[in-house]
Amino acid sequence: MSADPLNRAGASTRTPANPPPNGPGASAIEVRRSARRRRTVSAYREGDRTVVLIPARMSEAEEQRWVSVMLDKLAAQESKRVLGDAELAERARRLSGQYFEGRARPASVRWVTNQNTRWGSCTPSEGSIRLSHRLQGMPEYVVDYVLLHELAHLLVPGHGPRFWRLLDAYPRTERARGYLEGVVAAERLPHVPGARDE
Repeated sequence: MSADPLNRAGASTRTPANPPPNGPGASAIEVRRSARRRRTVSAYREGDRTVVLIPARMSEAEEQRWVSVMLDKLAAQESKRVLGDAELAERARRLSGQYFEGRARPASVRWVTNQNTRWGSCTPSEGSIRLSHRLQGMPEYVVDYVLLHELAHLLVPGHGPRFWRLLDAYPRTERARGYLEGVVAAERLPHVPGARDE
């Protein structure tokens, strides 16, 4: 999905596009049509917007379909990108600011490989947050939920009503919890032997 510098220059038209109603396009979308582009469609992030490059001859319906396809592909690529510890800590600071008015201030946030029964853990007295490496590659909203869950523990140690009220601020709490419950349920399914195992 990298930018094609040859098709970014020259004759092209730029049109803003509306993201699909339930698509992953949280940023502005710009469609660039090119007479030189014959068949290929590509997309990339440019600052706070997504640019989709399409052939000039495409109809509006084809444009909308390809915008949706390319947004899904970009989102899939980005969800597979593994954040390092520094990026994870920065993400935690951003989430704290966005949902907890910056009151949750972790001293450290890092990935660990020794948590196989928990998604994350927090030691409020040290201000440390640890996320299981099993979250790597899961959708961003799931990682954000687990980060927020652990950040909330810096403010409220237990899982009482006050704790859950804090997490109610995150609009994808129920969806993320459902995703994680599905992962746990799938891990418990019995192994179905393949043809070679029989």
